Amino acid sequence: MQVTETLNDGLKRGYEIVVTASELDAKVNEKLVEAQPEIEMKGFRKGKVPMAMLKKQFGQRLLGEAMQESIDGAMAEHFEKSGDRPAMQPKVEMIDGENWKEGDDVKISMSYEALPAIPEADMSGIELERMVVKADDAAIDEALNSLAETAQDFASRRKGSKAKEGDQVVLDFVGKVDGEAFDGGAAEGFDLELGSGQFIPGFEDQLIGKKAGDKVDVKVDFPEEYGNAELAGKPAVFEVTVHEVKEPKAAEINEEFATSLGMESLDKLKEAMREQIGKDYGQMSRGHLKKQLLDQLSDSHSFELPPSMVNLEFEQIWHQFEHELENASQKIEDLDESEEDLRAEYRGIAERRVRTGLVLAEVGANNEIQVTQEELNQALMQRVQQFPGQEQQVFEYFQKNPEAMAQIRAPLFEEKVVDFICELAQVSDRKVSLEELMVEPGSEEDAKPKAKAKKPATKKAATKKPAAKKAAEDKPAAKKTTAKKPAAKKPAAKKAPAKKPAAKK
Repeated sequence: MQVTETLNDGLKRGYEIVVTASELDAKVNEKLVEAQPEIEMKGFRKGKVPMAMLKKQFGQRLLGEAMQESIDGAMAEHFEKSGDRPAMQPKVEMIDGENWKEGDDVKISMSYEALPAIPEADMSGIELERMVVKADDAAIDEALNSLAETAQDFASRRKGSKAKEGDQVVLDFVGKVDGEAFDGGAAEGFDLELGSGQFIPGFEDQLIGKKAGDKVDVKVDFPEEYGNAELAGKPAVFEVTVHEVKEPKAAEINEEFATSLGMESLDKLKEAMREQIGKDYGQMSRGHLKKQLLDQLSDSHSFELPPSMVNLEFEQIWHQFEHELENASQKIEDLDESEEDLRAEYRGIAERRVRTGLVLAEVGANNEIQVTQEELNQALMQRVQQFPGQEQQVFEYFQKNPEAMAQIRAPLFEEKVVDFICELAQVSDRKVSLEELMVEPGSEEDAKPKAKAKKPATKKAATKKPAAKKAAEDKPAAKKTTAKKPAAKKPAAKKAPAKKPAAKK
């Protein structure tokens, strides 16, 4: 077997591997000798079939296996001797394969980009600042009030009160198209929260300002894409009678409220909320700490990056950017930066991501940091539970797809490496306000002056660049935390009518 270097340019490598015909033949014979004791053929006892007959019967089939094993072995030997670590799967092609015939040597071209040598990071020289916010009584009270609002009920307004948005009206209605009532278009004693968007557009708006006892004809058009084709796009009139107008009323925060949420007492509820808020603050603080760490790792390391890894990372970022633009009904021309500038900016972010990712991987490998099977199983089960009713199919998909499992393992590995570095780094605490803590890590980048908008001033400029930028800058990124107030358990929603009228979405 011969291995000849054909390319050595920066991180790019190219080799020609030649497996001789005699080597392949020897490999096939080796496989036949190994299998011979278990083979039976008519006219021969088990294990006594002549080698010539075995080669005639099975040689062609074993030739492909021998070829693949020889090439794999040559590649493994090359990487062990050279010390190269391919950045991505090497590209392997058979040279003049369409003209190859049995008895010829096999020539293979192999090309790849090698991972660069990564300087060892001095963890003790890393200085980080941990933001600290205490879950005080004010935060607990705010969270309780928010929870009480979600558990709101409705109480009758005084007689003659006009319905406002957010109120609940109790009504009877009958819907008609072309003067004829249609199936599913009627209900009695129906509870409708105005502004909820529960009914087709325009229905709820026409009930604002009405009071108990009012009768009104609500005129609406069914949407063109309405689920019932017989009603889609048609004008309708709903004869509505308002029986009662109710105002929203937050639940009273007391012992009864706490027990309705499954807690032993109000004090226990507050204790649980304080603990949850503390965890939320801790996650946000970790996000800032991690951003600092990644910035320092990126700034303190300089080495050549594999172009294929940077290109792949850039394509993922750009795809997310375009997707967010589409969701926001925007075009690149609407932004205050040119596409050329944006691509250059996002490529810089891709390079940062690749650089920090390689540094973290190197630290993890050098310190034998591994994700345990138990940790992987727990993460897999969390992912599976995100697909209720499809748990078994999702579980089997990940079990059968190593690349999918790698996507679950990667963030676990990353977090363990970050924890390892933080233990060795110099970390100091700093008390901050909740407002400062809640600023998304890296979002200060959006405060920098932007290029002057190219569009005329009359056209509305994009108010904010899609979030792909901030998310990309922080990768390997901490899981985004929100400002949601923790809730112990939400009360069950009021039971809806068994049959929903056609007016309802």
